[in-house]
Amino acid sequence: QEQLVESGGGLVQAGGSLRLSCAASGRTFSGDTMAWFRQVPGKEREFVAAVRWGGFGTYYADFVKGRFTISRDSAKNTVYLQMNSLKPEDTAIYYCAAMPGGSYSRSTDQYTYWGQGTQVTVSS
Repeated sequence: QEQLVESGGGLVQAGGSLRLSCAASGRTFSGDTMAWFRQVPGKEREFVAAVRWGGFGTYYADFVKGRFTISRDSAKNTVYLQMNSLKPEDTAIYYCAAMPGGSYSRSTDQYTYWGQGTQVTVSS
């Protein structure tokens, strides 16, 4: 059974850092585009970052450019999101997602597999 499991969330002060991990299992995800989204209560889930297969091509939402870095380790079937210079407005549940086929999209409905999410809270 295909599964994405996020970890690494927590409570951090503004200006601090966290690294999220997403472990994939149940199928080969190496050819998929992997992405991170986030969601706060009452708002739609929004795109944060994506990385295409082989690490060729990374994409970021404007509000995280220069602060967050997405990467993947295909040997470990794991995707990471390094988050630096965190701000209180980064507080959200962060979700990992996979889109088979290797193309690129910022739309949630293009992603087939989703993790359960990990909470990130940034205090001021």
